[in-house]
Amino acid sequence: MNPRPVIIDCDPGTDDAIALMLALASPELDVQAITVVGGNVGLEKTLANALAVVALTGKKVPVYAGAARGLLGPFTSEVRVHGENGLAGIVLPPGAAPAPGLALDALRARVRAAAAPLTLLGIGPATNLALALMAEPDLAGNIAEIVLMSGAWGEGNVTPAAEFNAWSDPEALAVLLACGAPVAMATLDLTAQALVTPARLAALGACGQGRCLSAARDILAASPAHPFLPGAPLHDPCAIAYLIRPTLFTTRLCPIAIDLAPGPARGRTHIDRRGRHAIGPPTLILETLDAAGFFALLGERLTRLP
Repeated sequence: MNPRPVIIDCDPGTDDAIALMLALASPELDVQAITVVGGNVGLEKTLANALAVVALTGKKVPVYAGAARGLLGPFTSEVRVHGENGLAGIVLPPGAAPAPGLALDALRARVRAAAAPLTLLGIGPATNLALALMAEPDLAGNIAEIVLMSGAWGEGNVTPAAEFNAWSDPEALAVLLACGAPVAMATLDLTAQALVTPARLAALGACGQGRCLSAARDILAASPAHPFLPGAPLHDPCAIAYLIRPTLFTTRLCPIAIDLAPGPARGRTHIDRRGRHAIGPPTLILETLDAAGFFALLGERLTRLP
């Protein structure tokens, strides 16, 4: 089977770093570019982290700097989870320089020129992707699918109502949902099934001694425990795994609307899992995960990297 051409938009971030390694280790995906947004930490650090992860894998993929904040409102990072450097204090060797130009322009040019429809993988605030589609709405016709780690049908993680990526730029998320391209979402309710437990961390470490596997293990070991779950959710790699091994997931097509108003509900994703009301565009929601299969896939793929 020919690999699926993809562009990854990210904000590394501990789980983004693992997600990038998983994507770059998987022959099912042809990662044509990586675009970076400010999110888990500021853009200067997320860009440096993306470049460092790509260099660690030995892959030659252009990395573009993008938006430093959301379309509206101030920027807020999440250093409580990801640490001041975004990688839970783990320091990777620096990568190369970013590709010239802005993420917005690179996304537009690459989607427009693609011989076959591209898949966009968004695992940070959706600002870069939304800017490209706002500037050139017809790009949606050459997008096979947009796969996001965003939102929740239950409780949020940055506020009681909202998940961090959706809350950071809900207007951008609304643009993507309304653009006309198919959208799939890995929500907090899904990623809470991908828990890094001590046993799973030990099993991952036992897979080998490559530099990427060792870095992934160190990042996960240094990440803080979840206060209410028996492990730390590994959010962003779930979106990557869906494209690599969709049989690990069950899905449901649901109408969805985003709360854009100021106040405590801002960024909430109203997901009608019963399909009772046409509150917004139908979106494919990833509902359940074979967690054992997911972690087996992660360990196997990370051993393919140096």
